[in-house]
Amino acid sequence: MTGFLIRTFVRDHENTKDPKVREAYGKLAGGAGMVLNALLAAAKVILGWIFGSVAIMADGINNVTDAASSLVTLFSFKLAGRPADKEHPYGHARIEYIAGLMVSFMALYLGIQLLITSVKKILAPEPTEFSWLTLVVLVMAILAKFWQSRFYIKLGTAIKSATIKATGAESRNDVISTAAVLIGVLVEKFTGLQIDGWVGALAAAYIIYSGIELVKETSAPLLGELPDEELVEELKDRIMAFDGVIGIHDLMVHNYGPGRIFASVHVEVSADSDILHSHDLMDNIERTVGKDLNIHLVCHMDPLDHNDPFLVEAATCVQKVLAQLPCKSSVHDLRVVTGPTHKNIVFDVVVPHEFHWNEEQLAAFIDEKMKEQNSCYFTVVTVDRAYIKE
Repeated sequence: MTGFLIRTFVRDHENTKDPKVREAYGKLAGGAGMVLNALLAAAKVILGWIFGSVAIMADGINNVTDAASSLVTLFSFKLAGRPADKEHPYGHARIEYIAGLMVSFMALYLGIQLLITSVKKILAPEPTEFSWLTLVVLVMAILAKFWQSRFYIKLGTAIKSATIKATGAESRNDVISTAAVLIGVLVEKFTGLQIDGWVGALAAAYIIYSGIELVKETSAPLLGELPDEELVEELKDRIMAFDGVIGIHDLMVHNYGPGRIFASVHVEVSADSDILHSHDLMDNIERTVGKDLNIHLVCHMDPLDHNDPFLVEAATCVQKVLAQLPCKSSVHDLRVVTGPTHKNIVFDVVVPHEFHWNEEQLAAFIDEKMKEQNSCYFTVVTVDRAYIKE
């Protein structure tokens, strides 16, 4: 069913990097969600009102919220597809992330409202009138929401959309909350125990927990998170494949939304190479890799002189010092400024964010250990933090 809908409503559906294709996926998710959730909401609210079940009515109101979430998804993909303009030179793609956060807050709000309703039901329980029609509707709703959850997850995975994945998680929560209502109805029917409120409270607790996790997940791209490991590795491999590239460092990836990724990297080349040739190499890397990976790439050229004996000696000493640190580290941009009485060893050292020493402590430690190896060494250390997963 999902595959049929994708093939029917999304042209060139396999080309998920195309912004138009991505927008079509979003419209399909939003449109299908609005229709299904509206039907479920109407059925549940009417049945809950007729048979006096607060839990069934609350579950129906939940579907109204889901329909609103689908509407948000629909409009977010439309707005995110707008081109860059003077006020927003990096585009509008982050609107999709904002929409995902809104859906997450809706899920959290739903859990809180269901908890309030359930507590009231616990404090003032009322008998629920049983109906086989109600039973059939609830079972059909569970099956429908389960399919919808899988539908959203498949679409979200295909285009790597946190918003659609969040909507899929919300649909999964609906399966749990509706199943809880069904259990309450059946238990009261066959045992006389009124656990409607208690079951609703348990479902609400899970939905609240899930909502908090969704808020964390969907807010991460807005706050700034580590770039996709697969993209980072592909960037490294593609750049290192060019003849003349010795190494890379200071790779930074900025995500302004799906299809709006900017990256910068320092590319190490031999200092003996012709500067015009090296500059041309940078241009080729930017153009070729950027086009193939659909990112905006900027390369900075870093010449390395492996024939300088002072530089080789200093590099060996620095590596010995860094090996004494209680964390994984790396060094780059190493250079030696030689004077009549001392040598300035200038370099950047990269340490993980969880490394607890401050920059002054680290610089002092390195300077002390370097002087132990050569009293003429004076270090000028710049401390970097890793912007990708090392």
